[in-house]
Amino acid sequence: MRSLFFLKKRYTGDNSIRLLDQRYLPRWIVVLIDTFLCLVSMGLVYLVLIDRPTNFHDAISVPLQALAIIAVNITYFFIFKTYAGVIRYSTFRDLVKLTFSSLATATTVILINFGILFFYADKVFLTTSVLLYMLLSFAIMVLFRITVKESYQYLKVTAPGNTKKRVAIIGTDDHIISIGKALTTESNLPYQLVAFLTSEQIGKRFEILGKPVIPVKGSISDALDELDVACVLIVAQSFSGKERSEIVEQCIERGKQVLNVPSLEQWNKKEDIRNQIKAIKIEDLLERNPIEIDDDTIRNDLQNKTILVTGGAGSIGCEIVKQIAGFSPKLVVIIDQAESALHELELYLQLNNKDLKFITELADIRNMYRMQLLCAKYDIDIVYHAAAYKHVPIIERNPHEAIYANILGTVNLAVIAVNQGIDKFVMVSTDKAVNPTSVMGASKRAAEMYVQSLQNEHGVQTKFITTRFGNVLGSSGSVIPIFRKQIAQGGPVTVTHRDIIRYFMTIPEACQLVLQAGTMGKGGEIYVFDMGEPVRILDLAERMVRLAGLEPYQDIDIKITGLRPGEKLFEECLNDSATPLPTHNAKIMISKVPVTEFSFVKDKVKAIIRAATKHNDERVVGLLKELVPEYKSENSKFTSLDSSNTKIIDT
Repeated sequence: MRSLFFLKKRYTGDNSIRLLDQRYLPRWIVVLIDTFLCLVSMGLVYLVLIDRPTNFHDAISVPLQALAIIAVNITYFFIFKTYAGVIRYSTFRDLVKLTFSSLATATTVILINFGILFFYADKVFLTTSVLLYMLLSFAIMVLFRITVKESYQYLKVTAPGNTKKRVAIIGTDDHIISIGKALTTESNLPYQLVAFLTSEQIGKRFEILGKPVIPVKGSISDALDELDVACVLIVAQSFSGKERSEIVEQCIERGKQVLNVPSLEQWNKKEDIRNQIKAIKIEDLLERNPIEIDDDTIRNDLQNKTILVTGGAGSIGCEIVKQIAGFSPKLVVIIDQAESALHELELYLQLNNKDLKFITELADIRNMYRMQLLCAKYDIDIVYHAAAYKHVPIIERNPHEAIYANILGTVNLAVIAVNQGIDKFVMVSTDKAVNPTSVMGASKRAAEMYVQSLQNEHGVQTKFITTRFGNVLGSSGSVIPIFRKQIAQGGPVTVTHRDIIRYFMTIPEACQLVLQAGTMGKGGEIYVFDMGEPVRILDLAERMVRLAGLEPYQDIDIKITGLRPGEKLFEECLNDSATPLPTHNAKIMISKVPVTEFSFVKDKVKAIIRAATKHNDERVVGLLKELVPEYKSENSKFTSLDSSNTKIIDT
């Protein structure tokens, strides 16, 4: 009955053996198999030597000699644990174990043989037979493991219902070959390596890991036509933005999915390779040159300093904290009012930055007393002020909240910085502060004006530095995550205007430049970052749909919804009255703008904050327009205030 149950379990209804579903062999079975192979090897040794002039020694019988040698060999199986590996996943390490086992067996037997010769003037084992046994047994056991491994891989590939995607890899460097090896040896990966593609001109085709290397002479499309592959794998960092875009476009034209894997420097050895091979993202295709920063200057600026980061759990603040961690600060104080996000950041830093000394504080920058206590408690040297409300349509409906967070919060921190002698105050601003058309942009411009004019006051030692950049890829509320969710849900993808364009920068890029600009500032500057070429949002949406393997307007619809309140068609980097000045970093410019008298800015800011406490939105916006004369509302209920000749009087 037991045998019938075994057969029933191992056979399916079509009488095919389910070889691929078998569990790993128990270790004792592996030892038995190797012992059997040793017996076979010894038999072959006997057959080879039996008719030769050299005869076996007759101190003990040939069978006993064979058993003695095999007993020694089995002993070394256990010493070197040759049975510990899984045969179908055999590696070079398993080969080394077998090598040591065979060499140790032969060495031991030969030493025993000469020991007996020394004491009894006779030999037990024929040295030739021992050496021949060593070679044959090693070769047969290795051949057995290779056969099992290759057979298993073949069955996995050819098994009915196999859903592995056939993939070609672009490149032939060491890192790419390592990835290819992982694809060919790790059976749990959902990919089957078919070929390597290379731009190198080779005389004739050759193979790597048993896979052909195909030269790409012209277009990659021609090479793809030769291969029946579903995916193409690239290391995005190995190509320029233009090259990546061309590869992706050609692959999409041929209906091939493009996968991305990190470069060797970014490879996470602790993470499963399955989680590191991902579909290429639109962020990887922006044609941007890499950022070059002066790490030594930043390190000299931040090392052994106590640094406060406001909005530290947000997209920008969080990345600033992670980058600061690499410059050996004395302490990083992270402030945010978002409890869950702050907790997640704390867990991340504890796991990934164990040497970083940091403290998280749940606090609101609008609370002046709380901020005073915190800055005094930790004796802050540098402030990175990234806390702000930034979503234009929501702020347009709630102007008073923008005043509390973006203006009052900045004023609180700036006053504390001056009073407590903080060395440096770096404020993160936005290109929406340039010729603002929204409450959000105007509130950030007002904050810029406050710290810039405060810098010129007598006795102010703190260096106030403002950094200004555009849309950040992947930040909360960014258009790309929104498009990604809309595509995943089957659409439609919503674009506010057919001609709307935006500048984009990745979060790490933006924060690198913030840190670099912070080292340059002498006080009072507004640093503007080179955002590259603007991107048409409609083109971005269409490309993201194609990257998902779908066709825009057919599989996924794209709808034009109209500009939202306060939204511009295009963002600007400089005010009309600003003069750009270069710095030693080509990616960073200084926006030279006229500085307003601090007394005027201070009085206006006080009036705006007082109006905000009364939740009189019209008065708040009217006063903002007086402080920021270039602020002209667009597509907003506050547009009428631009044509009004009535000056807003604070009461």
